[in-house]
Amino acid sequence: MVNAYQNKRLWKYILLSFAFIIASGSLLYTNYLVRKISLSEYSRAQLWALSMKQSIISDDNDFLPYVLTVRDSSVVPAIVTDENGDIITAKGLDTNKTWIKLDGLPETNGKKAKVYDPEYFEHEREIMKSQHEPIKIVLPGTGSGENLIYYKDSLLLTRLKLFPYIQLSVIAVFLLIAYTAFNSSRKSEQNQVWVGLAKETAHQLGTPISSLMAWIELLKNKFDAEDDPLITEMENDVKRLEIVADRFSKIGSKPKLEPHIVFDVINEFVDYFKVRVNNNISFEITGNTELKAGLNIPLFDWVIENLLKNAVNAIDDKGSIKINIFTNKVQDQVFIDVTDTGKGISRSKFKTIFQPGYTTRKRGWGLGLSLTKRIIQNYHNGNIFVKDSELGKGTTFRIILKRIRDEQPIES
Repeated sequence: MVNAYQNKRLWKYILLSFAFIIASGSLLYTNYLVRKISLSEYSRAQLWALSMKQSIISDDNDFLPYVLTVRDSSVVPAIVTDENGDIITAKGLDTNKTWIKLDGLPETNGKKAKVYDPEYFEHEREIMKSQHEPIKIVLPGTGSGENLIYYKDSLLLTRLKLFPYIQLSVIAVFLLIAYTAFNSSRKSEQNQVWVGLAKETAHQLGTPISSLMAWIELLKNKFDAEDDPLITEMENDVKRLEIVADRFSKIGSKPKLEPHIVFDVINEFVDYFKVRVNNNISFEITGNTELKAGLNIPLFDWVIENLLKNAVNAIDDKGSIKINIFTNKVQDQVFIDVTDTGKGISRSKFKTIFQPGYTTRKRGWGLGLSLTKRIIQNYHNGNIFVKDSELGKGTTFRIILKRIRDEQPIES
């Protein structure tokens, strides 16, 4: 059963690696396209710069329209400045923000003069500086220094850069929703299987338990063994079977919790349990003897039984099991630490051991700790986890329950 969980984890890693390869491939291919388009836009920006220069110096009226067509066909946003950084012209920017008409400036051919919006242009030029090195060119009639042509990525290139991240985000959200829905459906099916199996088990146990009780009464009467200690222990075991059947019958329904002193409940079960295990294993219960919690006795005994059985199985020959009961600083929780001197658990298995089917034994279903966790979390509104473990030295399980004071009602 351990191998099944190792295989499950291996498949998770394989699928995760496969998803990583797909994501990496998408990003690499998109980056390849971005580089190609970026190089193309750089060539277009250079072409636009040269066409500007040619349009200024050309005297060929037949060739000039072609030059102007090439210049104006470029969709790369660009700004041209002189050697002092003053803007000469621009193209491909927001036409609503590029120029400002100012009253009071002289008119040319009946039209008011325009000047550029300095804040908008400066903002755009900073973006262009961060994306590309400016193209240097000398334009006739603009001074003796070099002119700088700043340009930035087109809208298409900008969107293409963002596309893989948007795509992967959408896929991730879809997979998360699908996984959540699938996991919820799977858990619902598991719960139905748990409930059906538990109730059928309780039903099947009912008949032989009734028969055993009748046979015990016959033995008492036939052999006058009313006070025989063996008969008494047989009765205790039959009563325990009744409790087990009652436990299974409660799976799937909301059990009633009642206030009980935790120390007394655990001590009573340990008294029953310790006479049925190896005499080389000692039991010790310490801590606060007055703490109360809301408990369902048959189900809570099942929890302690599973923890003690696991502790006994972890101890090879001789060892000890200690149960300590105490509260936290704010006095609103009850802590129960079950510590054994067994083989210990590796840290990587702290969560795995509570999964259905996990077991290190050749014989066993691997359901004990899974049921223990369900009983504590689902029915007692508490928590259970491996507090500490060291290979070769032992393990400590911790149960946390809400403390009940005498004046407090039990919350259902």
